[in-house]
Amino acid sequence: MSNEIIKGVLYVVATPIGNLSDLSERAKKVLSEVDFIAAEDTRVTGKLLMCIGTKKPLISYHEHNKREKGEEIVARIKAGESCAIVSDAGTPAISDPGEDLVRLCAEENIPVFAIPGPCAAVSALSVSGLPTGRFSFEGFLSTNKGERRKHLEEVKGYPYTLIFYEAPHKLRDTLSAMLEALGNRRISLVRELTKINEEVFRTTLSGAVAHYAENNPKGEFVLIIEGAKKEDEVPFWQEMSEVDHVAFYMERGLEKMDAIKATAKDRGVSKSVIYKKVL
Repeated sequence: MSNEIIKGVLYVVATPIGNLSDLSERAKKVLSEVDFIAAEDTRVTGKLLMCIGTKKPLISYHEHNKREKGEEIVARIKAGESCAIVSDAGTPAISDPGEDLVRLCAEENIPVFAIPGPCAAVSALSVSGLPTGRFSFEGFLSTNKGERRKHLEEVKGYPYTLIFYEAPHKLRDTLSAMLEALGNRRISLVRELTKINEEVFRTTLSGAVAHYAENNPKGEFVLIIEGAKKEDEVPFWQEMSEVDHVAFYMERGLEKMDAIKATAKDRGVSKSVIYKKVL
């Protein structure tokens, strides 16, 4: 597409996660030429704009005001203004309230354009030393212990790399919960990406728990954890009854007897056991 700024659209603009040199020329142009900018923290974005030598009207848009501000922003865009949305660092709408604004624009058929750039999750994954072919981005865990435990139990059987964000003051509790729920897996703790104190700490969950019991966590963390090994994987049918298990295969085109045979094989029992259950 053209680099010309278009009226009546939303630009999702990635901003540096540390090093200001990572702000692309295209991002600078968009931030300098849109009519207004929706910012997670207007003070942070104001400083960024000063660094690139521009000044733009800013509107505060964050988790606690996204409902009313989102409607205001959409109304302005529909009236013909162009808007850029930014977070304090990285790519907006990824584990971020910008997701809601993009959804509102999609519902109103407002064009949304991505201005790509830094993303902490992908950057951390790329230097983690763990498998990158398949991964699951899980964002922040809940501070509620029950919800946190439930979340970790849900991903325990995933055979691909897991990515979490975490703040320093919650890191110790999070690591302990992960060790308890997931077992002693490999982990790369990536902190302060692109900043002076950038660090990639490759260890195990037990090693991380021990390390941060003796050392105070500093900076924002991305946690990259290896996926479940074959022996740790949770079978897809674990929560299914025998009847539901057979129905699962029939819905995918198998005849009833073939579905019974497949179910029996999954469960390690004879066909007659499953047959009696589904009569």
